Amino acid sequence: MFKYHLDDVEWGEFFVLELFSFIERGRRLKVEDRKYGETPFITAGESDNGIGSFVGNKSQKSYNKAITIDMFGNAFFQKSEFKCDDNITVLQNGVFSDEIYLFLTSRLNVLSCKYSYGKQLRVNRLARDKIMLPAYKDGHPNWHFMQEYIRERKNKQRQELKGYYEKRLLDLFLCPEMLTDVEWGEFFIGGVDGVFEVRGTITTHPSKLNKNGLIPRITCAATNNGLEGFYDNLPTEKGGVLTVDSATIGYVSYQGSDFIATDHVEKIRGKDNRRINKEVGLFLKTSIENRSDSKYGYGYKFSQTRIKRQKIMLPIDKNGDPNWSYMENFVKNIEQKQVDNVLKYLEERM
Repeated sequence: MFKYHLDDVEWGEFFVLELFSFIERGRRLKVEDRKYGETPFITAGESDNGIGSFVGNKSQKSYNKAITIDMFGNAFFQKSEFKCDDNITVLQNGVFSDEIYLFLTSRLNVLSCKYSYGKQLRVNRLARDKIMLPAYKDGHPNWHFMQEYIRERKNKQRQELKGYYEKRLLDLFLCPEMLTDVEWGEFFIGGVDGVFEVRGTITTHPSKLNKNGLIPRITCAATNNGLEGFYDNLPTEKGGVLTVDSATIGYVSYQGSDFIATDHVEKIRGKDNRRINKEVGLFLKTSIENRSDSKYGYGYKFSQTRIKRQKIMLPIDKNGDPNWSYMENFVKNIEQKQVDNVLKYLEERM
């Protein structure tokens, strides 16, 4: 049970800039001038904690432990070193804990509803912005509540994650040791002589979408597993398939759940409509990408016909057929190592 609840505390209104001891706008760094490196580079965006790339430009100023807020009001907490461009405002206070930064980040994100291309967030406008925060009767921010509120919820998340991964680890421990040597063979993805069926999906037009549901909508986007959002529509496609963007670069993703799709989304499924499990699906995704990476684009699309005739390399058994068991166990062993690392990480922070 939680001890701290948002309804059990008084709230007050505070100017944003009065909460921070350091406020600075980042410096412009053109895309063509960015050198690849290991430091996160924060740009305008709603995802990936604002990270647009990783750079090694030594002359670009670095920051550490701060909130970044872009020109549209998208705020993120940056726990470690980062660099940023001129669309980012950096907000710091040296006495804040990680938990307080996280609480403030959630409150700052309410500002995103008032900023857009036509009215961008800049320091002069931010100076007039106020946010609601837990407060003492004397009118000062209740930092103690904010810190403990986030700390409680972080601990609960760790407990839930630990339980999930401990259960997952039991399944993975049933996985046999991997063979060190395996034979490989070349196969067509589809067609009469291929190992899979390749078909199109039914397009669900945007005008037919019902919001606030649980059914994933898969698009041609080459990020986030092709997922655009969740809707209250009846699924048109069965899960246990690979989806392929046939409009641009041929991005491949595995769909475990039933879904709806946009146009130009092809699906790869087992012969006779057999379901592909997650582990085999992830193995196949990599196999296809190894052969198709940088090969397809706007001028040469990964169409349904080309998908069928694309050859991929797969492990084979003694009969020369795809070794599905090897593929599944290969991915399970990788996951087992990652789960071990996650559990060790969580144990250290319990």
